[in-house]
Amino acid sequence: MRVDEPQACDVLVIGGGPAGSAISTLLARKGRHVVMLEKDHHPRFHIGESLLPGSVAQFELLGVREELDRIGMPKFGIEFVPPTGPQRSYVEFAEGWNPRKGSAWQVRRSEMDEILFRHAGKEGAVTLEGARVRQVDFDDGGADVTAQMEDGSQRRWRARFVVDASGRDTVLANKFKTKERNTRHNSTALFGHFRGARRLPGRREGNISICWFQHGWFWFIPLADGTTSVGAVCWAYYLKARDKPLKDYFYDTLKMCPELYDRVKDAELVDDAVHATGNFSYFSTRATGERHLMIGDAYTFIDPMFSSGVFLALQNAIEGADLVDKALDQSAEYDAARAAREQRMREMPGDYSWFIYRATNPTIRDMFMHPKNVFKAKQGLLTLLAADLDHGPDFRRSLFMFKVVYYFIAVMHPRRTWRGWRRHRNAIRDHGKLRGETIQTEG
Repeated sequence: MRVDEPQACDVLVIGGGPAGSAISTLLARKGRHVVMLEKDHHPRFHIGESLLPGSVAQFELLGVREELDRIGMPKFGIEFVPPTGPQRSYVEFAEGWNPRKGSAWQVRRSEMDEILFRHAGKEGAVTLEGARVRQVDFDDGGADVTAQMEDGSQRRWRARFVVDASGRDTVLANKFKTKERNTRHNSTALFGHFRGARRLPGRREGNISICWFQHGWFWFIPLADGTTSVGAVCWAYYLKARDKPLKDYFYDTLKMCPELYDRVKDAELVDDAVHATGNFSYFSTRATGERHLMIGDAYTFIDPMFSSGVFLALQNAIEGADLVDKALDQSAEYDAARAAREQRMREMPGDYSWFIYRATNPTIRDMFMHPKNVFKAKQGLLTLLAADLDHGPDFRRSLFMFKVVYYFIAVMHPRRTWRGWRRHRNAIRDHGKLRGETIQTEG
């Protein structure tokens, strides 16, 4: 096996998904010598197709807004669907505190991720595909990184700084043994793509639908090419109980939400393929080091319910680029900036996790199905769902009031609240391994 002599670079980025491509673009613009290694070849399959309005400004900053307009399906809001009954709830992002953040896109991730990856190369980053990082060794001067290429050879780099954007591979969290299971959540998923599914009419055609059922919730995401991504996020016990082929189990699951099943019953399952994946929820106890940074899913992932994965990954990259700059310049401000980055990395997912941990609770479901703007609570919720997290005190105040209303309703219905809490507690205890196919999710 041939091993090349190490090549020097300022920053070695592990992973060529949205987070890795974004930070490579920004650091290359700053004149840094960046090498980005992607284990697969673009285009490659990925879920996480639903974007948030907060990402529009991110794509403008990166310089790819027009390309997202070209491939994306316009998305203006969300439909909430109960397990049974005719009731529907429709909300639009423009109902938040900033009406200008009123739309986003649904995208094929294979197309979006390739756009971001190729753009990083155009901006000056060295981009390599089919390069799987096998080893990272740090010392006082930087890091030695070894990657295995598809022809069996190994290549090495001497980097002053390493950014881990490896997604669910969590290369550095595994190395440092800082990866932990999220004990407050435990979800799994099975999903497929349909051609010819019935969509909402008119302006709402591209909106995401979130549909509850007894073991979790479904997503229904229309894409611009006419296909629709449909998936069930469920507690681990449900997927572990599968006693038939995955496709049959998936269709049986869809039938638990009659409205959703009616939309896909006459549609074609693309490639006759259904996929399953194991526990979504994990985090690393730290995101930074003297010569490294973890961003996106390489640091943490909770659940895809509010489509926050891409937004958080890109924001990690945008803010992380400044931190890497300080580290490379050996700035006296680096230690303080690193501490602030650690805090920020924990806080941003927290805005969504409070809702995610309660997503299947009857109280939250009722509030989503019958949204009221008492104390501006609805505006706070829609601002969160639009990913306008830095809007200011009005947003924070209204989001706080949403939680106050939630707790008030919960106290007024003690039996229902107790049953919901007990069911959630029992569901998250089940962390056994899943049978069946697994693939990567949200990048």
